[in-house]
Amino acid sequence: MSGLIDQFGRTATDLRMSLIDKCNLRCRYCMPAEGLDWLQKDQLLAAHEVIRLADIGISHLGIDKIRFTGGEPLVRADLVDILAGVHAAHPDVELSMTTNGINLERKIDDLVAAGLSRINVSLDTVCPETFAKITRRDRLTKVLSGLHSAKAAGLEPIKINAVLLRGINDQQAAELLTWTLEHGYALRFIEQMPLDADHKWKRDNMVTAKEIRAQISQVYTLTPHEEPRGSAPAELFDVRDKTTHEILGTVGIIASVTEPFCAECSRTRLTADAKVRSCLFSHEETDLMALLRSGASDEVIADAWRTAMWHKPKAHGQTKTGLGMPGFVQPERSMSAIGG
Repeated sequence: MSGLIDQFGRTATDLRMSLIDKCNLRCRYCMPAEGLDWLQKDQLLAAHEVIRLADIGISHLGIDKIRFTGGEPLVRADLVDILAGVHAAHPDVELSMTTNGINLERKIDDLVAAGLSRINVSLDTVCPETFAKITRRDRLTKVLSGLHSAKAAGLEPIKINAVLLRGINDQQAAELLTWTLEHGYALRFIEQMPLDADHKWKRDNMVTAKEIRAQISQVYTLTPHEEPRGSAPAELFDVRDKTTHEILGTVGIIASVTEPFCAECSRTRLTADAKVRSCLFSHEETDLMALLRSGASDEVIADAWRTAMWHKPKAHGQTKTGLGMPGFVQPERSMSAIGG
């Protein structure tokens, strides 16, 4: 049995699986204030369908880690059942989740008991006013409580995903890093990508990795982290005290736009309605839902998944000049509909 190999020699072993497109925040870089036209319940993968697709990915296609995403996965009432089902069949496979953390405190014990081993929490600022401005919701206290609960439950390392927005939180990089170092979280800055539902993203308005490094370097000394990056999306740096040169922790920067890492990509994605996306910026999708619900065998579904990944593009975007440059066409689906 062959895995998810593409024509450029990359093998996908990391599955990002969206469970729902809904979210209880309205982040400016993701969706409009009024929300979006959500998928209907019968358009979403049911829990048993999620578990079956996860099993096909692991048993037939070499998937060795799964991250559940959204939208906001904690909105799914059956999330614990999904985790428990996948974990029971494949206890050695890492199951993680990307969340905004709002309902994490209430559900963390059940999630860990079901098999969750790691989380990424989206948090762009620790300033309450800035948080409300970005997310259009006054929920920072809930997020911080969720983070505390996750740490108390032993989910480590806990990664923080942060996006800097020009004119809103673009001067808070060092402040956020200081806070994460003090609390023992692993911070990852992500360049804002053209995956907003409003299609208002502009490359020249994006806070770049170079700017982020420069801003942090005013407060700390950054040196390359010694461990190989491999296929990880984040380039890691050791964060050192400017006076003592003591290593205080690490920070990662995911420069998807200005310093792309497509050549090392090991990810495959399934949307909440079971469409295979070989790349975040694909304009093509392969429908596994129709196969699932028409009685197709695991082997047939696995073959369709393989074919989709074989045609993965060499690099994201549709031009040689990159995202947001002349000729680039933004995907119709936004990040909340695709899954992270």
